[in-house]
Amino acid sequence: MSSTYAVRDSMTMLRRNLKHMQRYPAMTFSAVLLPLLMLLLFVFVFGAPLGHGLGLSGAASIRSQYANYITPGILLVAITSGSVATAVSVCTDMTEGIINRFRTMSIARSSVLTGHVIGSVIQTFVSLILVVAVALAVGFRPHATVVEWIAALGLLALLAFGLTWISAAIGLGSKTVEAASNAPMPLTFLPFLGSAIVTPQSMPVGLRWFAEYQPFTPINETLRGLLLGGGIGNNGWIAVAWCVGLSVVGFLWARSTYSRATKH
Repeated sequence: MSSTYAVRDSMTMLRRNLKHMQRYPAMTFSAVLLPLLMLLLFVFVFGAPLGHGLGLSGAASIRSQYANYITPGILLVAITSGSVATAVSVCTDMTEGIINRFRTMSIARSSVLTGHVIGSVIQTFVSLILVVAVALAVGFRPHATVVEWIAALGLLALLAFGLTWISAAIGLGSKTVEAASNAPMPLTFLPFLGSAIVTPQSMPVGLRWFAEYQPFTPINETLRGLLLGGGIGNNGWIAVAWCVGLSVVGFLWARSTYSRATKH
């Protein structure tokens, strides 16, 4: 099957998934709600004490400064939250028999997963826009140039792409929708075990080691540097390497699992 037909079929599957999101918005709503609640909780409830602990000071209020600190991490939480919806959507297709029907049709096999992944990335960016809007309302004040905004959006898109493929693989391997909804949940909390809330230097030794070397810390520090006009050092290329690695692993894992699941 030519690449032209594969692209056409992928766009058809993308439209199908976007319509599902419109007709059944509960999962989208829950994916958006979690990062917004986290943002409001940490800014208004924990913002002052955590800000003092980080040594934040200056003309702006501590809460506003802490909003600047935590917003990049909340953007990562928005991406990881969206991954749950991807796993559920893919698992639903696998368990309700629609995949068997697709197998009898003359469509590109890759288009089913491609439609899910692109649709989920679009849904994730809707969530990111809402998070940024609320963050601006509670005191977030980015200093990024146009180029830095483009770089930040590119990094977020690359991370969303990688995590969506991993979540698709999880959904393919799950026996039930409930299992698919629970399996990606650890991803949601990984940003908090990095530099999203406080600096790793303030953590106990074992946790600090994990926080410094897990993938979300360099991604978060790169995003924070880009949005707030600070330096990113080596974090930039490390973050990109992690995102590319997650994308490759997720794609190969999902493709292999899908091939086994749909084998005649």
